[in-house]
Amino acid sequence: MKTPLQELMYYMEQNQYFIGNDLLGKYNELLEKEKDLFCQFAKIYDDDLSRGIIRKVQDAFDETFRNNE
Repeated sequence: MKTPLQELMYYMEQNQYFIGNDLLGKYNELLEKEKDLFCQFAKIYDDDLSRGIIRKVQDAFDETFRNNE
């Protein structure tokens, strides 16, 4: 399974879009950030489960990622 950023890069490569070094560097930076965020989310959700807090995954996702910060 690919993340949305990985899918975008695959699409661009398949359609032979030119990717400059600045864009490629930003892509790699955001890919690492995306990975870190997914890991943080998984830890928060797992910690909640360990404490007996059961939430819908979608609710936990919304609380974690859909904020105005």
